[in-house]
Amino acid sequence: MPALDGLRILDFTQFEAGTSCTQALAWLGADVVKIESPHGGDPGRQIGGGELSSPYFLYWNNNKRSVTIDLAKPEGRDLILRMAPHYDVFVENYGPGVIEHLDIDYDVFKEANPGIIYARAKGFGLSGPWANYKALDMVAQAAAGAFSITGYPDSEPLCPGPTTADSGTGVQLALAIAAAYIQKQRTGEGQFIEISMQEAMTYFIRTRILNAEWGEKVSGRSGNGYGAFSNLYPCAPGGPNDHVYVVILTDRMNDALLTAIDRPELVVDERFATGAARVEHGQDLYDEIAAWTRRRTKWEAMEILGEAGVPASAVLDSYDLHHNPHFEERGFIHELDHPELGHVRMLGWAPRLSKSDVPFQVAPLLGAHTAEVLAADLGIAPDEVASLAEAGVIGAAQAPVAAEAE
Repeated sequence: MPALDGLRILDFTQFEAGTSCTQALAWLGADVVKIESPHGGDPGRQIGGGELSSPYFLYWNNNKRSVTIDLAKPEGRDLILRMAPHYDVFVENYGPGVIEHLDIDYDVFKEANPGIIYARAKGFGLSGPWANYKALDMVAQAAAGAFSITGYPDSEPLCPGPTTADSGTGVQLALAIAAAYIQKQRTGEGQFIEISMQEAMTYFIRTRILNAEWGEKVSGRSGNGYGAFSNLYPCAPGGPNDHVYVVILTDRMNDALLTAIDRPELVVDERFATGAARVEHGQDLYDEIAAWTRRRTKWEAMEILGEAGVPASAVLDSYDLHHNPHFEERGFIHELDHPELGHVRMLGWAPRLSKSDVPFQVAPLLGAHTAEVLAADLGIAPDEVASLAEAGVIGAAQAPVAAEAE
């Protein structure tokens, strides 16, 4: 049985910070009903190609059902409030003031469903002098200090690659919702949850600012690592991603590495015998390792070092990730068929629960489940659904999308 079987979520999310939250809960078994505007739906549907089902949208909306309701119409708002008692959780990450303008804030929902868990994600939270500022991932990363610690000491700050402020916020919000749901099982009471993307992002930079002396100084940028202790090494044949990353934290790791690169005599070399000596002669050690890695592919270097007990990884690019034999064997890559985008390979969901099995499903077409959900929740008959669609209160439903092709 899915871990969160029975948990029902009204999903008013868009782009990534909110959608990653509800997708995580869906992958754990929650029934996530995504409420979208009939006029284009989640704006993420149009990002990066696709008329109503962009690759971006597919990546953050698996295992959900789509219902289209025009919240700007009084009849649409009325439908949502009638649906509210059938759900445990409400989640939204609209821009500042949108929920208030639609008049569906926590107090309104609590009237319709006193036990509702009502969760909101905002760029800078709901209070403070920046509360009305809009934010997307990179804005929140800049505001949380991530840019300032990314890049080389003599260069300008660099934009981090992963969208950690978005999806990291989403996963933290999902954890908070799960915790509130457990608490509700004990107390019978719902609650209000708020999360700031800026604050959530600071969770991911803590290790990198340990030298900040609790905020008394500025943490610098260290490029790809710290001398030979933790760094990137070039590999054959010399392409842009032909590198291996190696970390040496202890004497044992250092000795294992020197033996693995066929230089066991360096284990007793005074330049590399202690951590302090390796710091002093870091360039020499780097040169020894790099001379070895340049003669091997990143895969060969990773395999040899990994087998020797040295923490190391090839630098995998996007092609490598989608065709990775390790992922393949673990079932992390999913083969899906989508009516707009065709056959796609998607990376999966990392947590594995031995007693919870949730099949991987492709993201829904816009409004695909409108009639199904309204019938189940409110007993609305097909002719009334047709009337609502004709009046523009709901959208014309598209056919549901099939699940995994495997």
